[in-house]
Formats: sequence, structure tokens, C-alpha cells
Amino acid sequence: MRAAARALDRLSAMLNGIALWGAVLAVAVMVGAAAWQVVARYILDSPPVWTEEAARRAMVWAGMLGASAAFRARSDPTLFPAMREIGGGPGLALATVRGLGVVLFAAPVIWFSLYGPNMNPARGFLGRSLDRTAEMIPVSMIWFTSAVPLAFTLILIHLAADLALRATGQHGHPAQPADPAATEPAE
Repeated sequence: MRAAARALDRLSAMLNGIALWGAVLAVAVMVGAAAWQVVARYILDSPPVWTEEAARRAMVWAGMLGASAAFRARSDPTLFPAMREIGGGPGLALATVRGLGVVLFAAPVIWFSLYGPNMNPARGFLGRSLDRTAEMIPVSMIWFTSAVPLAFTLILIHLAADLALRATGQHGHPAQPADPAATEPAE
């Protein structure tokens, strides 16, 4: 069980690293598009129509991927931050209650991203986005809207990793995956 918890934490850490790079790339696209908009508008006197749309869509990706990374690093907003540092049985119980709240929020977002009324995928959030295009960029909106269920799925993976570590007595800060040598009993 301890090895499975560590493996889940390593998966969570790997996905978190990818999400962080994606968020950085999205911020770079957002800043680049906004900078080009300023240069084209005020220096070249010919603003392109796509820059605002690109910056807006990149902001969605940066925000959603950044939110999942913040959850993993325990930098998300919380009412009782000291609660996360409580270990043992009480810490696991508090983490489970918190986890239940996260699942109650994330599960419907993921569900309705995939399915609409009568479990029709075509009427889910992603299905409806498939045939729509952005106003100024002729690209399917699914490339932008898929950030929402992806980020919430990452958050659920990070949550599962945290709960697994706590349940196996390997509670630590998840920003650094658990060190197997530190958690194994001495021989």
C-alpha cells in the first residue's frame, strides 16, 4: 500500500510538472499576444483581430492549469491552513472531509463537461464546444474549453495522492514527493 501511495504521488508530481509548464507557456502566449496587440495598435496602426481572443483563451489555460498546480502545492485558498499540517488519524479525517468537499465540487464539473441531459455527450460542455469556433480565431472552442475538465481531473489526482500518502502514514508536503528511504522502517 505504501509503494502504491508513493507511485500515485510520483504520478501526481509528474502531471503537476507538465501542468506548470503548460501554465507558463499559456502565460507567455497571453503576454506575447497582448504585447503584439499594443505594438500593432499604437505603432503600426493596424491591430490584428486575433490577439485579444488568443490572450483570453491563454488566460483560461493558465488559470486552470495554475489552479491545479496550486492545489498540489497547497497554495490554494483555505480557511484553516494549519489544518493541513495535522498528522495521524485526526489529520486523515480532516483531509478526508476536505477531500469530500473537493470531490463534491469537481465531480459535477467533470461530469457535465462530458455529458449533457440524458447522458448525451454531444450536449455536454465539451460536446457543445466541438462545433463552435471562437469569434476571431477559426479554431474549435474545444481546444480552449477542455482546460476546465482537465484541470479538475488533475486536482482529483492530486487529492487522491495526498489522501493515499496520509492513509499510509507518509504525510508530508506534496511539493516534494515522499522519499522512500525516509519512510521505510530501518532494517
